[in-house]
Amino acid sequence: MAQDLPPESIIIADWHRCAESKDFFNRILHKKKRKQFGLLESPMMAPHVAVETVQYKVFLSGKSGVGKTSLAARLAGLSSPNMHYETTGIETIVLYWPVKLRENGRVLFFRLQLWDCGENALRRFDHFLPSCKEQVDAVLFLFSFTDRTSFDDLPNQITRWSGPSNRIVKMVVGTKFDLFMHSDVTQREVRQFQDTQGLPVLRTGGEVSDGLGDVAPFLNCLAERLWNQDCMAATLPSGPTHYREGALI
Repeated sequence: MAQDLPPESIIIADWHRCAESKDFFNRILHKKKRKQFGLLESPMMAPHVAVETVQYKVFLSGKSGVGKTSLAARLAGLSSPNMHYETTGIETIVLYWPVKLRENGRVLFFRLQLWDCGENALRRFDHFLPSCKEQVDAVLFLFSFTDRTSFDDLPNQITRWSGPSNRIVKMVVGTKFDLFMHSDVTQREVRQFQDTQGLPVLRTGGEVSDGLGDVAPFLNCLAERLWNQDCMAATLPSGPTHYREGALI
């Protein structure tokens, strides 16, 4: 679904395949499928197991039809809609993803709240975009390899999220990468975009499986950048502002 993390990454990329991770990942599974968590729900671990939870708000940005709703569903282990429909308002999905830090062996549960808002709704209701921007930690800018206009619109999408604060993780996601025979965007153009904008470009597409390996590369990459951003913010006077075990840090 996305590129694997480099060997020098701060989290262990293939930890979901290790035996010691089984108990943690079982907490987000039910009958070998992903559990669906409500806003007030969380994985329940045994009292003697030390684990911290970090919370992040992630917004999905992109033109209508690029696959924002499908990507959110795929990352959360939900069924993608069979037919495309324009998201009429703001939809949110909560997912949990455990990772293990390479340096000290700490295990963290990443609580990711994915925000998806239809393009027309953003244009129609002035208060939607400020609500989406409020306390946001990361933005995923989506384009479709089969829709040239969505790729050309990326600079406008990025400009919309430009501001005085640099404490937002920004990543670009190219959907429908498997439909290379119908691609309107070349790999050379993607590389040029990465060099110009300085943003990573992840690629999604292909068959969806129920296994963790389908989403692990993507979620690990996102978790790595969010945690690295938190570590950098911790050196600032204000420090990071995410909850861990119910306490502000």
